[in-house]
Amino acid sequence: MLVLFGATLLLSTACSSETNGTASPSISDSKSATAPSSDSGVPGPGVPKVDIPIDVSRFQQAPCDSLTQAQSKELLGPDVTVNPAVDDEAGPTCHWNVPAVSQAGVGVTFFKTTQLGLTGIYQAKDSTYRFFAPLDPIDGYPTVAFGTADDRNTKGRCLLALGTSDTQQVDIAISLSEENIGKKDPCTAAHDVAAKVLGNLRGVN
Repeated sequence: MLVLFGATLLLSTACSSETNGTASPSISDSKSATAPSSDSGVPGPGVPKVDIPIDVSRFQQAPCDSLTQAQSKELLGPDVTVNPAVDDEAGPTCHWNVPAVSQAGVGVTFFKTTQLGLTGIYQAKDSTYRFFAPLDPIDGYPTVAFGTADDRNTKGRCLLALGTSDTQQVDIAISLSEENIGKKDPCTAAHDVAAKVLGNLRGVN
């Protein structure tokens, strides 16, 4: 549980890269998938099927609704800033950061570069994504942590994809505060944040 990481949870847990002194969770790994954009043949071999697709169209218009204000404060404390980027190249995105902390934050992206869902990640494992770690599903919805490198212990970062249908995914980027790099697992934090996001997408808070 995230509460084990501290009172302001993502100051103790979150995943991001520092830009001009402001934390900004990186989703660049999710942009680098080389899989084709066709949705034929999904899910691919070995890829978990999403039995009950979620309509995320409302959240694509307002990605910052994927976490409630109370949840963002629980994760990052009262001084959290919210930065929407609806036109982000990878897909509609929201970043939650704490300006006073050099590295701590959350990013949620409604990935739109392909219509392959998690199949695109599975196809790129061991090539584009040298770090590839399927995690436990959340209420039947599959998750996988991935990246061009394993940054968990060196940079305190984790990028996790949550399958919302066979053709769509939501990416959760987490960056630990510097004092917790190597001490906490950012992928555990990403999985816990994904559970909050999923609850909001399904309207079961």
